[in-house]
Parts: sequence; structure tokens; C-alpha cells
Amino acid sequence: MIRGRLRTLGLEELPCPTPTGAVFRLEGGRRGRTVLLRADIDALPVEEETGLPFRSRVPGVMHACGHDGHTAALLGAAAVLAERAAGLPGRVILLFQPAEETGEGARAMLEGGVLDGLGVERVAGLHLSSNLPTGLVMARPGIAMATFQRFTIRLRGTGGHAALAAGEGNVVLAAAETARRLPALLDGLELDDTPCVCGVGVLRAGTVHNVVPRDAELGGSLRTFTEEQHPDGVGRLRSLCEAVAAEFGVEATVDLPRPVPAVVNDPAATVVTGDALAAVLGAASVVEAPPMTPSDDVSEFLLRAPGCYFFAGCRPGPRRPPQHHAPDFDLDEEALRVAMLALVATAEALAAP
Repeated sequence: MIRGRLRTLGLEELPCPTPTGAVFRLEGGRRGRTVLLRADIDALPVEEETGLPFRSRVPGVMHACGHDGHTAALLGAAAVLAERAAGLPGRVILLFQPAEETGEGARAMLEGGVLDGLGVERVAGLHLSSNLPTGLVMARPGIAMATFQRFTIRLRGTGGHAALAAGEGNVVLAAAETARRLPALLDGLELDDTPCVCGVGVLRAGTVHNVVPRDAELGGSLRTFTEEQHPDGVGRLRSLCEAVAAEFGVEATVDLPRPVPAVVNDPAATVVTGDALAAVLGAASVVEAPPMTPSDDVSEFLLRAPGCYFFAGCRPGPRRPPQHHAPDFDLDEEALRVAMLALVATAEALAAP
């Protein structure tokens, strides 16, 4: 669908190294820089509970983080930029990226050569936020979003009859104790009063009521900001697993795949972006964001060229906003117009020589 819409605009389709995703180029009529506008497109393995008439038709899958909104906003921006092409500086690369939620999409595209030969000089994009009112945008120079370190903890014990199980060798008790301690793992680590966090999303153990299993598994993530905090957090995680293993007489192993780096915005590009957003939305609508503990693999692109990744509010009314990744996540569709205007203005400003 994305590729079909962009083709109708007469844009140049470029090779896309991933099975899903899209890459197109729009040439401006004046001299300027090459700007990459990136939107993520993936959904989440969540059953939708919004009751909306346009809710997901795929069981167990929904757009629970707003990536469909990012896609819509960038498609709208592409249409506007195509209409203005003759007067635009430089050129815009429109990149729709899969697999942000797993932290693998940007890396796969880059390792596949998606930017080879394109001469990208600036990077821009946005993330919708249900915690912000529609019309408000937030940008932050420097470290804007956390490093994402996924982890899997595997515990192995003796197993046996549930009626005879004590603490020794019981992986269920060990897993429960590990899960209890993980939220406090990064206490004391912060950036500008925003604490680093450790979140747990997976806890698996056992299949029946009267059998203590031999194996249990926990999965979660460390969210740190600075280069010094990440190894500190990893060290704390390993120490916790060793302590619990010794306490409950089980074996513990920790799997730590390659982390997604923190989102780091270029200060000069952030100033240009902020000025452009203020010009189209009003100065009162643009504020500086605190560091955010969520992560985003747009950071991989920002390591290749300076740029700015910012937030746009999409709170659906005055009620308590639905949280990202929740089955009732929703957004105010007026935010799509604001996000589209923001992407157009950012692209034009960053492309100017």
C-alpha cells in the first residue's frame, strides 16, 4: 500500500533491502542538502480492544504504538513535498522502516545498503505521543531517548512434585524473586532527573499445577542513557542473576543481544527543526523534551548523519490517555495533520543550504 501510494506521486523508487518497507526519492528544484525522512511501520503482537470501526482485522496484531500514524503522516508529507518539488531545496529520501519494535529494522536496512550512494546529510522523523495534547511538539538536543538492551534470563533447577517443592532448586520461586527485584535494578542511574528503568515483559514457567518445572525464563529490557550507564546496568543484571541463582540453588544464564543505541539529536539540527516547527505551529507549541526512557532504532540512522527526532502529541481527548503498547491504544487523528505539517517543515528547513 505504501509503495503504491508513493508511485502515484511520481517519485523515484529506490531499492529496499528488507522484505517490507519502502524507499523513495524526491528531487527538489533548488540546490540543497539530502534529507532522510524516516517513519516506522510495524505493529505489535497485541489483541486490539478499542472497538473502533477501523480496528485491526488481524487477530492478535494491532498498531498499539502509533506507527500507522507515522506512516500516514509521512505519506501526507510526501504528497505535499511532491506538489512543492520545483521550489524545494535539495532532495528528500522517504524511508518507511520495518521492525522498529524488535530493534532490528534499521540495522537490517543499513546492513543491506539502503543509504549507499544516497549522500544523506540530515535525518529527521517523529514519534506520536498519547501523553501529549495534540498540537504540542517536543524536541531535545543531545540524548533524547534511551539505549535499548533486551535481555533473556534462563533459569534451570531440579524440578519435581509441587507438593514436595522447597526453595532449593525451585525455578518458579527463583523467577518470581528475580522479577520482583528487577524494577529497582537501575536505581540511582538517571539523566537530567529522568531515571533509567528496567522493564519486564516475559515470565514463563511450568505447564501444570502440580509439577515444578526444571526451566523458567524472564525477558525484559534495560533502558539507560549514557555510555557509562549501559555497562553498569549490564553488570548489575548479571550480579542479580548470580545472587538469585545462589539463593535458590538454580543455574542462571543471561542472553544479551546487541543493544539499540540511544537516540542522540544533533544540537544544530535540533535548533533548525525547532525553529521550523515554531514557524508552522506557533512558538508556544514547541517545547524542549526531557530524556525519554522509551527507545527507537532511528538512532542507527542518526549515527550516520546528524538530525533530529522529535515527539508530536496525539492525546485522544481529555480523558486519561491510553498507553502505548496497550490493547486500547488510540490517537487523535488531528495529530496526523500536525505531524504531516511538522515533517514537511522539518524537511524543507534541514534541506536548505
